[in-house]
Amino acid sequence: MAVGARLALAGWLLVLSAPGWAARKVDLDYHVRLLPQSDQAQVRLTLADGAAVRSLDFDLGQPGDYSDFKADGQWQPAAQRGVWRPASGKASLSYRVRISHSLRKDSFDSRMTPNWALLRGDALVPPAKLDQQDGVELVARLEFELPAGWKSVETAWPRIGKNRFRIDNPARLFDRPTGWMLAGALGSRRTRLGETEVTVASPQGQGMRRMDVLTLLTFVWPQIQATFPRHPDKLLIVGAADPMWRGSLAGHDSLYLHSRLPLVSESGTSPLLREAIQVFARINDSERSDWIGEGLAEYYAIELMRRAGGMSDERYQTLEARLAKSGQGVDSLRGEQVDAPVVARAVLLLQELDREIRLKTRNKRSLDDVTRSVMRLESVSTDEFVKLSESVLGGASKVLDSDLLR
Repeated sequence: MAVGARLALAGWLLVLSAPGWAARKVDLDYHVRLLPQSDQAQVRLTLADGAAVRSLDFDLGQPGDYSDFKADGQWQPAAQRGVWRPASGKASLSYRVRISHSLRKDSFDSRMTPNWALLRGDALVPPAKLDQQDGVELVARLEFELPAGWKSVETAWPRIGKNRFRIDNPARLFDRPTGWMLAGALGSRRTRLGETEVTVASPQGQGMRRMDVLTLLTFVWPQIQATFPRHPDKLLIVGAADPMWRGSLAGHDSLYLHSRLPLVSESGTSPLLREAIQVFARINDSERSDWIGEGLAEYYAIELMRRAGGMSDERYQTLEARLAKSGQGVDSLRGEQVDAPVVARAVLLLQELDREIRLKTRNKRSLDDVTRSVMRLESVSTDEFVKLSESVLGGASKVLDSDLLR
């Protein structure tokens, strides 16, 4: 290549790398108006420049979940999907979404009452496949319009105003307001643990033991920090009493805990710690390997309590015996969904694996090293988990050479 041509190419590459060639930012604003009288939310998505997006292809879930679509541009419904092709210029898509959702006749996993709403933000904006113009970055914000008398709203996203939040998930092209959310007449307690702002919130009069939750987390937090390399900037814990579902469930930088659940059960396990570890670890299982994420969450809920000094050796041995009894009939850990006996057997396998690693490496490595490697993967299968474990071990694992994993 001639000198002049090389100089021209170098100049062009320099221009491409200059700040002026950064992605063009386009605002995407979510406006949510809560309507307790109809048990719905009216949601509006507004693009500052509709031409920046070719289409959004939404998964609309079950019939009746979403309704009353109105769009600037084209809206094409088809079965359980809907495609929006925005008009050029400022463009909006609006619709209504049903809030209350019951798992059974008398048990809700999201609910709206005249005084408050507890829901997963994932339902406000359905998942979608985004097709956008090259060189565009959507800057997403969420704003709530609350009914008269409702005091506040809490989400796991950074607050940028009274009822406004910045939505930014580097792992996704299409930023949606995911995670648990709570609005209404609320009671809340806040503290900062390490690098994380922790908020425990619930509707008033729901019996949520907010200070108990913060105390347990404060007690175990140093062990959580030492084990997991990434820490959320914000952790939101929400809860309510019956008829909300009597369980616990993690979401994006947030978790739900029924207000009547014990923070540490009679068996010695902790629903609060288990879901908090799910938030920190963010392990995505693949190829019928749900036992990995669920097993590690339960393993660390027990192990970190023990490391913090909250569990004696005698109580730990009693818990191991209960896990063995629960999982004694399990002959395989593989499956898309796992039940309590499978999780119990998975915890025992992970405990055996930790002992094997510590013994072979003369206590220089542990299951913690495997877990940190798993966290770096977008998803993990059983075969990948075995390979990572044997890499830490420096050889084959007798523990993982088991019919349970086949």
